[in-house]
Amino acid sequence: MENNIAVGLDIGTTKIVAMIGRKNEYGKVEILGIGRSKSLGVHRGVVNNITQTIKSIQTAVQEAEAAANEKIEGVTVGIAGQHIRSLQHSDYITRSNSETVIDEDDIDRLIDQVHKLVMLPGEEIIHVLPQEYKVDGQAEITEPIGMYGGRLEANFHVVVGQVASIRNVGRCIKTALLDLEGITLEPLASANAVLSQEEKEAGVALIDIGGGTTDLAIFKDGIIRHTAVIPFGGNVITEDIKEGCSIIEKHAELLKTKFGSAWPGENKENEIVSIPGLRGREPKEISLKNLSKIIHARVVEIVEQVYLEIKNYGHEEQKKKLIAGIVLTGGGAQLKHLKQLVEYITGMDTRIGFPNEHLAGGSDEEITSPLYATAVGLVMDGLKRNERKKTEELQEEEIVLEEAETETEVEGEDQPQETVTETTKPKRRRSFLDKLTESVRDFLDKVE
Repeated sequence: MENNIAVGLDIGTTKIVAMIGRKNEYGKVEILGIGRSKSLGVHRGVVNNITQTIKSIQTAVQEAEAAANEKIEGVTVGIAGQHIRSLQHSDYITRSNSETVIDEDDIDRLIDQVHKLVMLPGEEIIHVLPQEYKVDGQAEITEPIGMYGGRLEANFHVVVGQVASIRNVGRCIKTALLDLEGITLEPLASANAVLSQEEKEAGVALIDIGGGTTDLAIFKDGIIRHTAVIPFGGNVITEDIKEGCSIIEKHAELLKTKFGSAWPGENKENEIVSIPGLRGREPKEISLKNLSKIIHARVVEIVEQVYLEIKNYGHEEQKKKLIAGIVLTGGGAQLKHLKQLVEYITGMDTRIGFPNEHLAGGSDEEITSPLYATAVGLVMDGLKRNERKKTEELQEEEIVLEEAETETEVEGEDQPQETVTETTKPKRRRSFLDKLTESVRDFLDKVE
């Protein structure tokens, strides 16, 4: 597989999507192939049947390979599920020498300290995001590197998840004979695909309504401020229709997508849909008004839970106000009149998020559906990772050349040779998701 190609693998509750993409000459993402399969081994975002999930992954991957005419080796995978939660935490370090400026090592030390927080059994910290720093009590510092100070403190957004669930995902990918190139939080991936930088600055809540879970990511001043996973999604709506109308799941899903609406006022009393009966039984007649009442009741419950999370973040405080309102994405965002209902419940501006913000111009209508927001975001994440790797390799080559040159210059002279390596080596702080990917990889290698 070429270096400038990346593959996103979205392991959802209802579908598994493999998407192959690359950057075109304008820096936009071009989707080369897409494969999807029914997800059979995942419940509420968590793998509960490894064999089934591996089969579904292989089906999606083969379909994407055939469409793009590329061989898939490594994938960037998204993690979500009801085990993900987030918390706010403040911590500080006292520097031994306040005569020197704050550098990367100080920040790493501070972040490592957050990692020592005591979690519930089986939970591990996945993601530590510094929000803003304080140096010697001076607040609202976004980048403390290069400043003088004795006490460095920061507020952190800490995302916590069950490590066994993440390892299970890793296991499925490895057994499907794929390389795990990166792990990303699904709400973050979807956000990258559908939000603009201006929205993230102004303050925005991204609500990704999937089959098994609804993910929330809140941004303000360009920084992620809050994440939550609510264990309800489109599947519970289908389940309600199935129970309420006494029909089979396949018909309930069709009714929801074809005739469903989140706003009961829309349908007249006399609008009726006829559903074929099972095995020679009489067809069933279902009134659309009743259908939308069932959907409305469940959607209101999901939206109110999300709104509660938005309030917990502090949206009602002037400084934390989300000026850009709400962006809805995911398969569930395609439900008719959902936007109006969300605006009615929350009183916030709402739009549907299509992942076309970063896609190349002539992209297929199908790909720009909210359904594929997470997959597009994962492809973007994979491409970014490839670029970082390239830059690092180039920098390392340059250093090797510089060292060789310095050595030849020094050879003819008597002065003691200085070591160049320490000062010139660029140090990149690895993101926690990179470290998480490595730890999952190491764990799986040891188990084999």
